[in-house]
Amino acid sequence: MASAMYPLTDPNKQNIPTYRHQIREKIILFADNFTIKDEMGQDVYAVRSKIVSFQKNFHIEDMLGNGMIKIEQGFPHLHPTYNILSARHGDFCRQLGVLKQQFELLFHKKFNIDSVYGQYCLESLDISAHSFILTKNGRIVATINKTYFSTSDTYGVEIAADEDQAFILAIVIVLDQILYNNYNGSNRSFQLGSTNRNSNPFKLNF
Repeated sequence: MASAMYPLTDPNKQNIPTYRHQIREKIILFADNFTIKDEMGQDVYAVRSKIVSFQKNFHIEDMLGNGMIKIEQGFPHLHPTYNILSARHGDFCRQLGVLKQQFELLFHKKFNIDSVYGQYCLESLDISAHSFILTKNGRIVATINKTYFSTSDTYGVEIAADEDQAFILAIVIVLDQILYNNYNGSNRSFQLGSTNRNSNPFKLNF
């Protein structure tokens, strides 16, 4: 991947090399598709949505059309659930992780992800749910900032270099679906708020 790497500092003052990405949504009729770029502005992944049995699934592919990740929406219930599967050749449909939303406490959004890479926790940093940190074993491995333009939502994502980049980006796609894109018939009620970048320990400037 032709992404630039940057040193980040976590709360324990450890420098962490990272990759930066920008995810931009492209709404076409009833489909939610995304383009993922690297820090240099080069397209690195394409995300396509597909309705299967009234559930919205997603496929993440590299720019050569090779499958990377498949995202399957679980049946609606009190805790939104998504399954993240491998779509790589020779590893197709192997379950990589399950993301579940936890009960909300005073507008604090929290998600648990059980995966083959370990257990992750995704938490919001602001009341508008535009800034998130992703931790694993107490270590920050990614930060997410959401902004809104007139025709699309855009996310700045910074990920530790030793993480599976496509897997972490899949988590961001799931986050978008649960909070902003009619998971349970609600509208995109969070998208008009401003992003609170000052609360994020890592600052992204795309």
